[in-house]
Parts: sequence; C-alpha cells; structure tokens
Amino acid sequence: MIPVPSQVRIWLAVGRTDMRRGMQGLALQVQETLGRDPHLCIG
Repeated sequence: MIPVPSQVRIWLAVGRTDMRRGMQGLALQVQETLGRDPHLCIG
C-alpha cells in the first residue's frame, strides 16, 4: 500500500477518457470539468 499523508486530496473521475488527447488536452479537460488547475502543486 502507498502511504498518503492525510492532508493530500486525491480526485477521481469516472467515465471514459480519450488518452490520445495528450497531456495538454487532458489538462484542459480537467480545467473545464472540475474547474481546477491540474498543474497546481500543494506543498
């Protein structure tokens, strides 16, 4: 099992994803669907 600190949030999305979109396309989908910055790092 991978240890995860309690303050870390993990977002799961169910459904199909077209992996051919590439990282930029997938990041844009996250921004549009969840309204969150996929590049945001919480330290």
